[in-house]
Amino acid sequence: MTRDDSNWAKPVKTLESSDRDGAINANVHGRRLNAANGGFGRLFQKTFSVRIGPDVTPQAVIATWKTRFGEFWPKGQRMFLPATGIAPGEVGIINASIPGTPTMATGVLVIYADDVSFSFMTPVGHPFAGPLTFSAHAGEDGVTVAQVQELTRASDPFWELAMMVPVLGERMQNDIWRSTLANLARDLGAADATVTSKIVIVDSRRQWRNAKNIWQNAAIRSGLSAPLRIIRRG
Repeated sequence: MTRDDSNWAKPVKTLESSDRDGAINANVHGRRLNAANGGFGRLFQKTFSVRIGPDVTPQAVIATWKTRFGEFWPKGQRMFLPATGIAPGEVGIINASIPGTPTMATGVLVIYADDVSFSFMTPVGHPFAGPLTFSAHAGEDGVTVAQVQELTRASDPFWELAMMVPVLGERMQNDIWRSTLANLARDLGAADATVTSKIVIVDSRRQWRNAKNIWQNAAIRSGLSAPLRIIRRG
């Protein structure tokens, strides 16, 4: 594995996204990326992992994951990628279902990709700010492990409050990755698709200077624009 310049996305000031069939393309184009220090809430490091087995290499896991990323998400969550798939510099459009609200449109930038890992960064307005890394490696016993790791803060006060609601917070974020890993493991023939989780609060402080991010909140903006989309379809 090499980590040369071709594995990294070129620096961009704002994201560019094109329409995809069946996708609501909103809250992505023209948005700047938002690293964890640009978020509002407490800083979490979350690690979710699942054992795949000794007969599937880390490279094979990542090749499958890249090619069929959206298929492993739980029902109601959709990722629309360009024909080139998960590659450095590509933008994925996300349409996510949140109970009792219109579909939330947001997205991610693929900031890094190689044969055993890939990473996303989120734009302003996304539920959380910071990087997500998807990887696979061989454990000490030779069993291949797939992993999702994030170092993120809730983007704004709205999302911080939502994440504090036990059922909603778990379902919105943590259960997405647990379901994703379990689905991936089962698809690759794992005998046991039990996902382990480790969630640590790295910084318990909230960054009130970033409370203004709420003006770009993807869920609020998706809700406000939903009637217009219905009129256009009609």
